[in-house]
Amino acid sequence: MDEIGIGEVVRRSGVPASTVRYYEERGLIAPVRRQGLTRVFTPDVLHQLALIARCRTAGFSLDEIALMFDPDGRPSPDRAMLAAKADELDATISRLVVVRDDLRHAAACPAPSHLECPTFRRVLGV
Repeated sequence: MDEIGIGEVVRRSGVPASTVRYYEERGLIAPVRRQGLTRVFTPDVLHQLALIARCRTAGFSLDEIALMFDPDGRPSPDRAMLAAKADELDATISRLVVVRDDLRHAAACPAPSHLECPTFRRVLGV
């Protein structure tokens, strides 16, 4: 079995050593052993860290991410939880598109004052 030290994990994953240690404390990843003070992992930890990073980007909490791994560290995400997060992201994207469009209008609006612009006033609910 190939094994890699924490330094190699950091180099290959781009995840800081402090974060790797924190994820270990939280039970998200586990070394296979220690060599002196150095944590030694299987290369699978790189996949785990990539999944954790993707889930963090999607807005999952570390507690939610912890539920996505079997006790042996293999990914086993709950498909309903993934679908619910995707729905949540769709709703956020929809809200952000409206905000973006409002900002573009406000930036390009020819009205002398934004408060004189009927569109801007509607956005404010005035």
